[in-house]
Amino acid sequence: MSQHEEELQLSNKVALITGAASGIGRATAQLFAREGALVVIADLNEMAGQTLAEEISRAGHRVLFQKCDVTQSADCKRAIESAVQQFGRLDILFNNAGIIRRATVVDLSEEDWDRVMDANVKSIYLMSRYAIPVMARQGGGVIINTASGWGLTGGAKAAVYCASKGAVVLLSKAMAVDHGPQNIRVNCICPGDTDTGMLRSEAQQLGEVTGRFLAEAAKRPLGRVGKPEEIAQAALYLATDASSFVTGTALVVDGGGLAGSV
Repeated sequence: MSQHEEELQLSNKVALITGAASGIGRATAQLFAREGALVVIADLNEMAGQTLAEEISRAGHRVLFQKCDVTQSADCKRAIESAVQQFGRLDILFNNAGIIRRATVVDLSEEDWDRVMDANVKSIYLMSRYAIPVMARQGGGVIINTASGWGLTGGAKAAVYCASKGAVVLLSKAMAVDHGPQNIRVNCICPGDTDTGMLRSEAQQLGEVTGRFLAEAAKRPLGRVGKPEEIAQAALYLATDASSFVTGTALVVDGGGLAGSV
Protein backbone atom coordinates (compact mmCIF):
# COMPACT_ATOMS: atom_id res chain seq x y z
CA MET A 1 0.00 0.00 0.00
CA SER A 2 1.39 3.41 -0.97
CA GLN A 3 1.75 6.29 1.51
CA HIS A 4 -1.02 8.11 -0.38
CA GLU A 5 -3.38 5.17 0.05
CA GLU A 6 -2.60 5.04 3.77
CA GLU A 7 -3.53 8.71 4.10
CA LEU A 8 -6.96 8.21 2.53
CA GLN A 9 -9.70 8.02 5.14
CA LEU A 10 -11.66 5.22 3.45
CA SER A 11 -8.92 3.30 1.68
CA ASN A 12 -10.35 0.03 0.27
CA LYS A 13 -13.59 0.35 2.25
CA VAL A 14 -16.72 -0.70 0.36
CA ALA A 15 -19.53 1.85 0.63
CA LEU A 16 -23.05 1.49 -0.72
CA ILE A 17 -25.00 4.75 -1.01
CA THR A 18 -28.71 4.90 -1.83
CA GLY A 19 -30.15 7.89 -3.63
CA ALA A 20 -26.61 8.41 -4.88
CA ALA A 21 -27.37 9.82 -8.32
CA SER A 22 -28.20 13.32 -7.12
CA GLY A 23 -27.96 15.81 -4.28
CA ILE A 24 -26.39 14.71 -1.01
CA GLY A 25 -25.95 11.14 -2.25
CA ARG A 26 -24.05 12.26 -5.33
CA ALA A 27 -21.74 14.53 -3.34
CA THR A 28 -21.10 11.72 -0.86
CA ALA A 29 -20.32 9.17 -3.57
CA GLN A 30 -17.79 11.55 -5.09
CA LEU A 31 -16.20 12.33 -1.72
CA PHE A 32 -16.04 8.71 -0.58
CA ALA A 33 -14.42 7.71 -3.88
CA ARG A 34 -11.79 10.45 -3.50
CA GLU A 35 -11.11 9.14 0.00
CA GLY A 36 -10.35 5.67 -1.34
CA ALA A 37 -13.68 3.87 -1.00
CA LEU A 38 -15.00 1.38 -3.51
CA VAL A 39 -18.41 2.93 -4.11
CA VAL A 40 -21.70 1.28 -5.01
CA ILE A 41 -24.17 3.81 -6.42
CA ALA A 42 -27.71 2.62 -5.78
CA ASP A 43 -30.45 4.66 -7.41
CA LEU A 44 -33.67 4.28 -9.37
CA ASN A 45 -32.49 6.84 -11.94
CA GLU A 46 -30.44 4.66 -14.24
CA MET A 47 -29.22 7.42 -16.55
CA ALA A 48 -28.02 9.71 -13.77
CA GLY A 49 -26.52 6.79 -11.84
CA GLN A 50 -24.59 5.46 -14.82
CA THR A 51 -23.35 8.95 -15.66
CA LEU A 52 -22.03 9.43 -12.13
CA ALA A 53 -20.41 5.99 -12.16
CA GLU A 54 -18.62 6.80 -15.40
CA GLU A 55 -17.43 10.11 -13.97
CA ILE A 56 -16.04 8.45 -10.84
CA SER A 57 -14.44 5.69 -12.93
CA ARG A 58 -12.75 8.21 -15.23
CA ALA A 59 -11.22 9.80 -12.13
CA GLY A 60 -9.49 6.48 -11.45
CA HIS A 61 -11.76 5.05 -8.76
CA ARG A 62 -13.55 1.71 -8.56
CA VAL A 63 -17.31 2.07 -8.71
CA LEU A 64 -20.44 0.06 -9.43
CA PHE A 65 -23.89 1.33 -10.38
CA GLN A 66 -26.83 -0.77 -9.22
CA LYS A 67 -30.35 0.21 -10.25
CA CYS A 68 -32.42 -0.05 -7.10
CA ASP A 69 -35.91 0.80 -5.93
CA VAL A 70 -35.26 1.03 -2.20
CA THR A 71 -38.93 0.39 -1.40
CA GLN A 72 -38.71 -3.11 -2.92
CA SER A 73 -37.20 -5.97 -0.92
CA ALA A 74 -35.86 -7.82 -3.96
CA ASP A 75 -34.05 -4.73 -5.24
CA CYS A 76 -32.47 -4.05 -1.84
CA LYS A 77 -31.31 -7.65 -1.50
CA ARG A 78 -29.88 -7.53 -5.01
CA ALA A 79 -27.99 -4.30 -4.28
CA ILE A 80 -26.30 -5.74 -1.20
CA GLU A 81 -25.47 -8.98 -3.00
CA SER A 82 -24.03 -7.08 -5.98
CA ALA A 83 -21.77 -5.05 -3.69
CA VAL A 84 -20.41 -8.20 -2.05
CA GLN A 85 -20.02 -10.06 -5.35
CA GLN A 86 -18.18 -7.13 -6.94
CA PHE A 87 -15.99 -6.04 -4.04
CA GLY A 88 -15.99 -8.93 -1.56
CA ARG A 89 -17.45 -7.13 1.45
CA LEU A 90 -19.59 -4.23 2.65
CA ASP A 91 -18.17 -1.78 5.18
CA ILE A 92 -20.47 1.24 4.92
CA LEU A 93 -24.17 1.56 4.14
CA PHE A 94 -25.45 5.11 3.68
CA ASN A 95 -29.24 5.00 3.59
CA ASN A 96 -29.72 8.37 1.96
CA ALA A 97 -32.61 7.91 -0.48
CA GLY A 98 -35.73 9.87 0.39
CA ILE A 99 -38.57 12.06 -0.86
CA ILE A 100 -40.75 14.85 0.49
CA ARG A 101 -44.41 15.79 0.15
CA ARG A 102 -45.44 19.14 1.61
CA ALA A 103 -48.96 18.99 3.02
CA THR A 104 -50.97 18.81 6.23
CA VAL A 105 -52.54 15.49 7.21
CA VAL A 106 -55.86 16.83 5.95
CA ASP A 107 -54.52 17.64 2.50
CA LEU A 108 -52.17 14.69 2.10
CA SER A 109 -53.42 11.70 0.14
CA GLU A 110 -53.14 8.23 1.61
CA GLU A 111 -51.03 7.25 -1.40
CA ASP A 112 -48.52 10.03 -0.69
CA TRP A 113 -48.39 9.06 2.99
CA ASP A 114 -47.47 5.51 2.03
CA ARG A 115 -45.05 6.64 -0.65
CA VAL A 116 -43.06 8.88 1.71
CA MET A 117 -43.00 6.39 4.58
CA ASP A 118 -41.86 3.64 2.21
CA ALA A 119 -39.09 5.72 0.64
CA ASN A 120 -37.85 7.32 3.86
CA VAL A 121 -38.31 4.60 6.49
CA LYS A 122 -39.09 1.21 5.00
CA SER A 123 -36.09 1.57 2.71
CA ILE A 124 -33.76 1.78 5.71
CA TYR A 125 -35.31 -1.33 7.22
CA LEU A 126 -34.97 -3.25 3.95
CA MET A 127 -31.41 -2.23 3.12
CA SER A 128 -30.23 -2.77 6.69
CA ARG A 129 -31.98 -6.14 6.93
CA TYR A 130 -29.74 -7.46 4.17
CA ALA A 131 -26.59 -5.47 5.03
CA ILE A 132 -26.33 -6.26 8.73
CA PRO A 133 -25.74 -10.03 8.38
CA VAL A 134 -22.94 -9.30 5.90
CA MET A 135 -21.34 -6.79 8.26
CA ALA A 136 -21.74 -9.09 11.25
CA ARG A 137 -19.97 -11.96 9.45
CA GLN A 138 -17.02 -9.78 8.53
CA GLY A 139 -16.63 -8.34 12.04
CA GLY A 140 -18.44 -5.00 11.87
CA GLY A 141 -19.47 -2.06 9.76
CA VAL A 142 -21.09 1.35 9.68
CA ILE A 143 -24.65 2.36 8.84
CA ILE A 144 -25.55 6.00 8.30
CA ASN A 145 -29.14 7.11 7.80
CA THR A 146 -30.32 10.45 6.45
CA ALA A 147 -32.87 11.96 8.80
CA SER A 148 -33.58 15.71 8.98
CA GLY A 149 -33.83 18.66 11.32
CA TRP A 150 -37.54 18.01 10.88
CA GLY A 151 -36.96 14.63 12.48
CA LEU A 152 -36.26 16.51 15.71
CA THR A 153 -38.81 19.32 15.49
CA GLY A 154 -42.06 19.89 13.63
CA GLY A 155 -42.52 21.93 10.47
CA ALA A 156 -45.47 23.48 8.69
CA LYS A 157 -47.20 21.54 5.93
CA ALA A 158 -44.75 18.66 6.21
CA ALA A 159 -46.63 16.16 8.35
CA VAL A 160 -45.56 12.93 6.70
CA TYR A 161 -42.00 14.11 6.11
CA CYS A 162 -41.61 15.03 9.80
CA ALA A 163 -43.17 11.71 10.82
CA SER A 164 -40.86 9.76 8.56
CA LYS A 165 -37.68 11.54 9.62
CA GLY A 166 -38.60 11.29 13.30
CA ALA A 167 -38.91 7.56 12.69
CA VAL A 168 -35.46 7.53 11.11
CA VAL A 169 -33.94 9.12 14.20
CA LEU A 170 -35.39 6.55 16.59
CA LEU A 171 -34.86 3.65 14.19
CA SER A 172 -31.18 4.60 14.07
CA LYS A 173 -30.96 4.62 17.86
CA ALA A 174 -32.73 1.27 18.16
CA MET A 175 -30.44 -0.29 15.55
CA ALA A 176 -27.41 1.08 17.38
CA VAL A 177 -28.57 -0.67 20.57
CA ASP A 178 -29.30 -3.94 18.80
CA HIS A 179 -26.18 -4.19 16.67
CA GLY A 180 -23.47 -2.52 18.73
CA PRO A 181 -22.46 -5.93 20.09
CA GLN A 182 -21.75 -6.96 16.48
CA ASN A 183 -19.40 -3.96 16.12
CA ILE A 184 -21.86 -2.21 13.80
CA ARG A 185 -22.20 1.51 14.44
CA VAL A 186 -25.47 3.17 13.41
CA ASN A 187 -25.96 6.93 13.29
CA CYS A 188 -28.09 9.42 11.43
CA ILE A 189 -27.49 12.86 9.97
CA CYS A 190 -30.09 15.60 10.43
CA PRO A 191 -29.44 18.13 7.66
CA GLY A 192 -31.08 21.50 7.52
CA ASP A 193 -32.28 22.94 4.21
CA THR A 194 -29.69 21.97 1.62
CA ASP A 195 -29.44 23.24 -1.96
CA THR A 196 -30.68 20.19 -3.81
CA GLY A 197 -33.36 19.45 -6.36
CA MET A 198 -35.56 18.18 -3.54
CA LEU A 199 -35.43 21.52 -1.74
CA ARG A 200 -36.41 23.35 -4.91
CA SER A 201 -39.26 20.91 -5.47
CA GLU A 202 -40.73 22.00 -2.16
CA ALA A 203 -41.25 25.50 -3.53
CA GLN A 204 -43.18 24.03 -6.44
CA GLN A 205 -45.28 21.83 -4.15
CA LEU A 206 -46.18 24.84 -2.02
CA GLY A 207 -46.79 27.09 -5.03
CA GLU A 208 -44.09 29.53 -3.96
CA VAL A 209 -41.52 31.44 -6.00
CA THR A 210 -38.26 29.47 -5.80
CA GLY A 211 -36.05 32.47 -5.05
CA ARG A 212 -38.29 33.66 -2.24
CA PHE A 213 -38.56 30.14 -0.83
CA LEU A 214 -34.77 29.71 -0.78
CA ALA A 215 -34.35 33.12 0.85
CA GLU A 216 -36.69 32.05 3.64
CA ALA A 217 -34.80 28.77 4.00
CA ALA A 218 -31.57 30.73 4.47
CA LYS A 219 -32.88 32.48 7.59
CA ARG A 220 -30.68 30.72 10.13
CA PRO A 221 -27.59 31.82 12.12
CA LEU A 222 -25.16 31.14 9.26
CA GLY A 223 -27.44 33.01 6.85
CA ARG A 224 -27.57 30.46 4.05
CA VAL A 225 -28.74 26.99 3.07
CA GLY A 226 -26.32 24.11 3.13
CA LYS A 227 -24.34 22.60 0.28
CA PRO A 228 -24.56 18.87 -0.51
CA GLU A 229 -20.79 18.69 -0.09
CA GLU A 230 -21.12 19.90 3.52
CA ILE A 231 -23.54 17.12 4.39
CA ALA A 232 -21.22 14.66 2.65
CA GLN A 233 -18.42 15.73 5.00
CA ALA A 234 -20.63 14.81 7.96
CA ALA A 235 -21.26 11.40 6.38
CA LEU A 236 -17.50 10.97 5.93
CA TYR A 237 -16.92 11.67 9.62
CA LEU A 238 -19.49 9.05 10.64
CA ALA A 239 -18.06 6.54 8.15
CA THR A 240 -14.47 6.72 9.40
CA ASP A 241 -12.61 5.76 12.53
CA ALA A 242 -12.70 9.43 13.54
CA SER A 243 -16.14 8.54 14.95
CA SER A 244 -15.15 5.11 16.27
CA PHE A 245 -16.93 5.67 19.63
CA VAL A 246 -20.00 7.32 18.12
CA THR A 247 -23.17 5.31 17.67
CA GLY A 248 -26.86 5.99 18.16
CA THR A 249 -26.47 9.71 17.61
CA ALA A 250 -28.37 12.22 15.48
CA LEU A 251 -25.81 14.62 14.05
CA VAL A 252 -27.40 17.98 13.25
CA VAL A 253 -25.82 19.77 10.27
CA ASP A 254 -28.06 22.77 9.67
CA GLY A 255 -26.19 26.06 9.91
CA GLY A 256 -27.68 26.67 13.34
CA GLY A 257 -31.30 26.32 12.28
CA LEU A 258 -32.23 24.35 15.40
CA ALA A 259 -29.86 26.21 17.72
CA GLY A 260 -32.69 28.24 19.23
CA SER A 261 -35.04 25.28 19.61
CA VAL A 262 -35.75 23.54 22.89
